[in-house]
Amino acid sequence: MVSHLFFYQLALLALVWLFVMLHVVWPSARPTPHPKLAEPESINPKRKCSTEPKAFEGLTKKPPCPLCEPACEAAMPSTPVRPDPMAPTNRRPREIDTSQHFCPHDGCDYHGWLGLGNLRANGHPSGGPWRQFHCTSCGGYFLETHGTLFHGKRASVELMVRVLAC
Repeated sequence: MVSHLFFYQLALLALVWLFVMLHVVWPSARPTPHPKLAEPESINPKRKCSTEPKAFEGLTKKPPCPLCEPACEAAMPSTPVRPDPMAPTNRRPREIDTSQHFCPHDGCDYHGWLGLGNLRANGHPSGGPWRQFHCTSCGGYFLETHGTLFHGKRASVELMVRVLAC
């Protein structure tokens, strides 16, 4: 009968031999030099731009006759014309200064123009911290914070300024 001590030593020797062989055979993480691939040639060759000046640079195509040339120049958009200020009403004068605000609606004639008297302040809707403006030209409503950092925020200005200062 084989002694237990001999069997344990033989099993230990077999495990050590197995680990050594796995260490030698197992793929290592050592960096192996990869062969460098050649740069692929582009399928489309690079186009060379001509240095000649372009005829009729502002036009998309040459007009068919000399009579059509002024029509092409007239199609250029002109600068927007400032609308006339709205006349004051016979009502009590407004206490809220709206001269630094403008109507943000795209379809409004007063879009982007400051201090033309087309805005009225309606107070604080739903008890919020911001006033609601009404454009008498297009009938649209917007908050006084439209287009600013405070747009859509319901916190007080003091709290926001304190957070920004921190």
